[in-house]
Amino acid sequence: MLRAAYMAQEFLSTFSDYVEAVSLKPGVVGGVYKIYVEGTLIFDRKADGGFIEIKELKQRIRDIIKPDLSLGHSDTK
Repeated sequence: MLRAAYMAQEFLSTFSDYVEAVSLKPGVVGGVYKIYVEGTLIFDRKADGGFIEIKELKQRIRDIIKPDLSLGHSDTK
């Protein structure tokens, strides 16, 4: 839950002008970690083979909610 809270804080601070809320929902099965944006699955820990960098998650979120938004240093490869 600590990682989820950290990521939620990062998403809210990065996308404060575009995101109304972030909700955390504990799973029934341990180890499940998925992130949805506007109903679209953008991250699944199992399918992605583990956790990915917060930078890549922010890019995936941005690509859905505001594709032309610059993420500054998070846009550099």
